[in-house]
Amino acid sequence: MPEQFLIEHCSPTLAGLKTGNLFPVRIEPGQDICNEVRELNRLLRQKGIRVVILKRVEGKALLYLYRPDFLERDLGCPEARRILEEKGYCCGSAGNCIVQLIRHMKEDAEFPHEVGLFLGYPPGDVRCFMKDSRLGVKCTGCWKAYGNEEEAKKTFARFRKCTDVYRRELSKGKSLLQLTVRTDLRLRAGCK
Repeated sequence: MPEQFLIEHCSPTLAGLKTGNLFPVRIEPGQDICNEVRELNRLLRQKGIRVVILKRVEGKALLYLYRPDFLERDLGCPEARRILEEKGYCCGSAGNCIVQLIRHMKEDAEFPHEVGLFLGYPPGDVRCFMKDSRLGVKCTGCWKAYGNEEEAKKTFARFRKCTDVYRRELSKGKSLLQLTVRTDLRLRAGCK
């Protein structure tokens, strides 16, 4: 997987600003996507990042790049837990929730919109989107924001700026590993 592709789709997570990103990849005949994911995990594990395949269908895969410590924090938030439990998740650990998300991706007739919780979106916004995605939207960026519009706009701008900076640094010769930040979650405790 080219570094440029990961920078385009995952810079805020690589920078430690976001819990996770989803991104689709095309699988060419003979391409071993599992081996590519293993290599990415080998490379990024030291920075606190994991990559999993959420779904595969006819020449495509949906990958999830995330920070497990951020995900534990986010899914530990009471509102996030309530949403997941309402959707049939057994909330023991973030890893267990990912396994259940993969099952929902495979078995559910509709896309599991609770995935927003796995990306670090505010639980209130995820709940509103799941209820009726058209009602009460205050602004749109990485997600549809229904709650704190000003905070969402600041976050969207921060993510765009991050991606711009990462593009620039990659073009100057920095590697994906050099651009990936090792974070200390203790500095970011608490629910969002």
